Amino acid sequence: MDAFSMETNHFPRAGSSRLRSGRSSESGRIYLVTFHTRAREAIFRDWPCACAMVRSSTSRYVLRASRLLCWVLMPDHWHGLIELGEQDDLSMLVRRIKGVSARAVNSLGNVQRGVWASGFHDHAIRIDEDLPGIARYLVLNPKRAGLVARVGDYSFWDAIWLDPCAGRAR
Repeated sequence: MDAFSMETNHFPRAGSSRLRSGRSSESGRIYLVTFHTRAREAIFRDWPCACAMVRSSTSRYVLRASRLLCWVLMPDHWHGLIELGEQDDLSMLVRRIKGVSARAVNSLGNVQRGVWASGFHDHAIRIDEDLPGIARYLVLNPKRAGLVARVGDYSFWDAIWLDPCAGRAR
């Protein structure tokens, strides 16, 4: 952040070019990505819309060589830990996730306007950061938001640290 912004407590507007100017994409790097629905509308309180978003955003077609390590879909936003694949660009991958999921949600006819707000927030995970701890923080979002009493009661999240056969952490 430049000196002017720090002195005046003015932060770049979400999605602004000042935020994007430092964005880079590095294959094999893990990024924490967040994006919101248009006008923070709680589109994904609707079960069919949430299911359409999850099916489309986790598909091999969308992810290609990238990997979703952890994700959670909230009523008005999505968080994911993404390991960027070879020859993938973070902005292009997010554009694919948002575009394909928006088409899937819009095909249901439940949403009258666009699904996603423009832009997204990303944070490149450093090697010394606690990746499972970040994942735990993400999947606890529904509990912190008061949507469920237990994380296991929320349907729209996943993490590679879970054993799908046993239903418990590895």
